[in-house]
Amino acid sequence: MTLKVEPSGQACGARVTGLDLSEPVAEDLAAEIRQIWLEHKVLAFPGQAMDDDALEAFTIAMGGFGEDPFFAPIEGRQHIAAILREAEETSPLFAENWHSDWSFLEHPPSGTCLMAVDIPPTGGDTLFADQAAAFAALPEERRDYLRSLTAIHSAQLAYAPEGTYGERDKGRSMAIRPDESARETRTHPLVQQHPETGEECLYSTLGYIIGIEGMEAQEGFALLTELAAWQGREEFIYRHRWENDMLVMWDNRSVLHKATGGYEGHRRELHRTTIAAWTN
Repeated sequence: MTLKVEPSGQACGARVTGLDLSEPVAEDLAAEIRQIWLEHKVLAFPGQAMDDDALEAFTIAMGGFGEDPFFAPIEGRQHIAAILREAEETSPLFAENWHSDWSFLEHPPSGTCLMAVDIPPTGGDTLFADQAAAFAALPEERRDYLRSLTAIHSAQLAYAPEGTYGERDKGRSMAIRPDESARETRTHPLVQQHPETGEECLYSTLGYIIGIEGMEAQEGFALLTELAAWQGREEFIYRHRWENDMLVMWDNRSVLHKATGGYEGHRRELHRTTIAAWTN
């Protein structure tokens, strides 16, 4: 088989064929995949008959396992969580707002992998927003200002006991574990230079960012709200349509993502791993 890369024709994203990821990934192939990933930010690998062992092996080849707070792993695994919605479920859609996975950690994961297990016949697309493109499209004066800001990140709005996925969140099939530790805060520059490509990217967004260092809460919220609307503009978006037996990996340092619905009455399950933070 010959490795083939087909760009999505949208803001980012590419389809990669000619690989069998059910087999161990050699070091030179892993390096090639990472380079393609860095260029396109989101990669889709269709037609992959991968079990959980293969998903874990691929994640290790791509950089190792990152921390996964607030999710319980599937039975018999430490590093795989199920992104699951049963056919009869009526709870609000999980992860329907723009975010970068676990940006509130001291060392957030560099990437995320999702392996299709049960894909509904319609709906359930995942949207990705290219944050290098979003930053580059801003006026120079605005870019200079944003470079000077430090964002305050926290999981409290989502995973504290009173948060979106806290104690009042009933009837959900996903194994989410809210916790008091979600109240912790950490800071990251609002604009980050990608550690591998050098691209400047807007990092994370409203929700996991709860304020701006040195700003009054109201002023910070207004800025973040305005910026969030820019970050998710149509010209920065790649809409990913899922297929059975498809693996997708994305770069949390350069894209935001969010879930969409439209598959009411159908079951949807994907197995998820996180790729560890980049270290030189």
